[in-house]
Amino acid sequence: MAAEQRSATERAVEHVNALDALLRERDGLLTVLDRVVALHGTARLIRESVGTDSGFVADIDGPEQAVIRWLSGTRTSELQNLIVPVGQGIGGRVLALGKPVRVSDYVSSPAITHQFDAQVRGEGLGAMLAVPIISRHGGDERTVAIAYAAMRHTADFGDDAVRRLEHIAEQAATALHIAGCAESAREDAVTAERQRMQSALHDSVGALLFSIGVQVRDLHEAIRDNPALDSRLRRLESDVSAASSALRESLLALSETTPERALPVELAEHTRSFEARCGVPARFVQLADVPPMDVERTRLLVAVVREGLLNVEKHARAYSVVVSLGPCDGGVQVVVADDGNGEPDGTGPSTGMGVRTLAERAARLGGRVSLVRDEDGGCTLRAWVPDVEHPA
Repeated sequence: MAAEQRSATERAVEHVNALDALLRERDGLLTVLDRVVALHGTARLIRESVGTDSGFVADIDGPEQAVIRWLSGTRTSELQNLIVPVGQGIGGRVLALGKPVRVSDYVSSPAITHQFDAQVRGEGLGAMLAVPIISRHGGDERTVAIAYAAMRHTADFGDDAVRRLEHIAEQAATALHIAGCAESAREDAVTAERQRMQSALHDSVGALLFSIGVQVRDLHEAIRDNPALDSRLRRLESDVSAASSALRESLLALSETTPERALPVELAEHTRSFEARCGVPARFVQLADVPPMDVERTRLLVAVVREGLLNVEKHARAYSVVVSLGPCDGGVQVVVADDGNGEPDGTGPSTGMGVRTLAERAARLGGRVSLVRDEDGGCTLRAWVPDVEHPA
């Protein structure tokens, strides 16, 4: 009996180890398929590999500036979303030169400008090293981001530290290239599906309406001596003409649809897919027209709905789900609400890694994500982002 117990324990350990390995592979795959995850992971990797107090990454925002967006090991928000024009500070100098720049004490170094001394002092940083993250694909070479390593005291970064940070930058460049290819493939797939739908509508509905119109006109010629029937045919002909016009407008809109304009359509499709997959009644409600948004905000809201529906599928034991979209407080809000009992044991919602990651993404856009247990049962996942014209 003891031997059987040991054998069962050993098998359980093996299964746990296998699961851990799969989770690591999954995290690694996400790192190279998602640009945000890749750069956020780069900031953490800098601290671990170079051995610095903090690491951060600036994204290129146009040809003349970078914006520090991903940070690890910082104590304040002084550097978050800091705009770094070309030539200014250590990052701006890297952007101008396209090569590493290092200083032993940021605020006293004569090698850089000092527009950002207040932020650096506020964060308590001393020595700093920055290198370009360079894309070298398709015969083109350009800086796509900047990697920083920093210490909280005066120090000299040696050549070994520069090489390690450059190696991390090379890995980040590869991850960004793969993420870009994956993003392009997703966009191509959406475009191809729209084209397929457009072609199918044109070939089926368009052809049917044309055929009906021809038959109505032929009947006009055959029944000139029946005024009552002729009047009905004229109304039918008018209806067919209106339907044909609506179809043309729909086909035009479908061909011109951007990911931003397609947000309600995509959310409705995820809702229908959830209902078909789980058998739980689900409906999508658009409360009002929403303002145009950029791709990053759009993708975040879609990701929130997908995560919310996945949580309902795995944990909620719900009888119904409602997904809503609408304008709110100078921005756009999506809500996924269910009437289930939370976790399988009924203890309530769990703010897992998926929701925390979405909350971090929303915060970078000036938005927020929350998951709460409703008083009357069920859970509500809510996300809000400011619109492009009214940033937070």
